[in-house]
Amino acid sequence: HGRLHPVLRIDGEGCRGRPRPAPHTKGVHVDIVLLVARVLFAFLFIGSGIGHFKAREAMVGYAKFKGVPAAGAAVVLSGLVFLLGGLGVLLGVHAEYASLALAVAVGLTAVTMHQFWKESDAQAKMNTQIQFNKDLALAGAALGFYVLFANYSDQIGLLLLK
Repeated sequence: HGRLHPVLRIDGEGCRGRPRPAPHTKGVHVDIVLLVARVLFAFLFIGSGIGHFKAREAMVGYAKFKGVPAAGAAVVLSGLVFLLGGLGVLLGVHAEYASLALAVAVGLTAVTMHQFWKESDAQAKMNTQIQFNKDLALAGAALGFYVLFANYSDQIGLLLLK
């Protein structure tokens, strides 16, 4: 029928042609809830990014075991993306690009590091699938933050840079 779901429309209209409310219309508590969401989301990536550098040798070895080409460079690059992306989301510094970079990186991590379909042991398969699903959920959340920051950054409070 040509109409997108109201949430996916990019023309500024919501359900039944009504304008979508701006995120800030419910008061300052929305900014606080969004800040808490950003903190919870970002700390996972900041910690992971730091972990990539603190345990670099172990990470490289695991990446090699998983068949990642140029494992050393991949660990450094993913560590940087996780660390800088997490900081960007947390502080609101180029947060739309940080969110998009995190979505791509964690999506790639899911398909390269957590290939549950290749596991033959039932326990290993289940554990790997849990990690795969977690990464997909994180990629989805990062894409949600991307849309939010790309479209509403001028309306979001508690950002370091607007």
